[in-house]
Amino acid sequence: MTTTPILLTSPDDVLGAVPYLLGFHPADSLVVIAFAGRGARGRLRVTTRWDLPIPPGELDRLVPLLKQEEVTHTVLAGFGGGALVTPAIDQAMRLLADAGVTVIEALRAEGGRYWSYVCTRVECCPPEGRAYDPVAGEVAVQAAYDGLVALPDREALRGLVTPTTGAVREKMREATRSVAARLRAEFAAMADPLEIPGAFVAEGLARVRASPHTFRDSGALSDAEAARLGIDLCVIRIRDEVWALMQDDELDAHVGLWSDLTRRLEPAFVPPVASLLAAAAWRRGDSALAGIAVERALEADASYSMANLLAQGLRQLVNPEILRRRMPTSAELDAGMGPPRIEWLQPMLALIDDHALPPA
Repeated sequence: MTTTPILLTSPDDVLGAVPYLLGFHPADSLVVIAFAGRGARGRLRVTTRWDLPIPPGELDRLVPLLKQEEVTHTVLAGFGGGALVTPAIDQAMRLLADAGVTVIEALRAEGGRYWSYVCTRVECCPPEGRAYDPVAGEVAVQAAYDGLVALPDREALRGLVTPTTGAVREKMREATRSVAARLRAEFAAMADPLEIPGAFVAEGLARVRASPHTFRDSGALSDAEAARLGIDLCVIRIRDEVWALMQDDELDAHVGLWSDLTRRLEPAFVPPVASLLAAAAWRRGDSALAGIAVERALEADASYSMANLLAQGLRQLVNPEILRRRMPTSAELDAGMGPPRIEWLQPMLALIDDHALPPA
């Protein structure tokens, strides 16, 4: 989680850590922090959050996840009023007890105070609750020092995928139309149309392999570069190259690049980049951002298969490592799909026809 391990030894520590584990300060939420191992040797395995109230049966998915992660003990933290939090805490404690998972603490936090469902000692857990500081506490300070960010709320997180507007949007729209027109002219000028798929895919693969490094080293792409990359990724073979080659030490660059393009690209080109953002965020352990990115992809195209696959994995609390292990290599993609074919390009060709500038 951080460059310096953080030890959680008190309710104040837990509540101070939650916003940095999630990436935002939660409200009306149940958070489950799960550990494997015993005592001080226990290691964080997974943190998951549920909106309150939780629909009937929804929390049943928690136990299979914890068994999969070999969890031995948990901390529960509910954020909001007692009428919302208490039923969810009670249900979670029953499920965990039946599964043999120890609940070492269960808390409710509201208005800068917290209450324990486990501790019954008035001297440390008075009826009026105990005050805590979610911003200036020791754990929060350490997390911020280590470079972690906790946004004010989930809506602020959604801002990472909100489309740009105004002059920025107009410039991107014009760049898209210009790049689309240029590509259409290049295709028309090729002596042998059968060469188009191979040339386009080869150039696109080279571009997407380099793009995370370019973004990391140079910052945001130009409008024209962004538009061309968005067009490249309409071809599934090119998109899958990015998905297959994501490395753990490059995830921050991937999150930054695909977040930027999710905001800037024209709506028709958003599903691939928003899905890649979701995949990178999920791999990085940021399931909240992954979920918001999936929502953005499905808003643009409810049938987009990669987004639907990721949405299902997030709903089922699948460990992203499972998907990572099943991703083919670049060579396996080539072997499985064969040489580039014109039908690979049909969705992309339709989009550039829709977006190209009219002939002069």
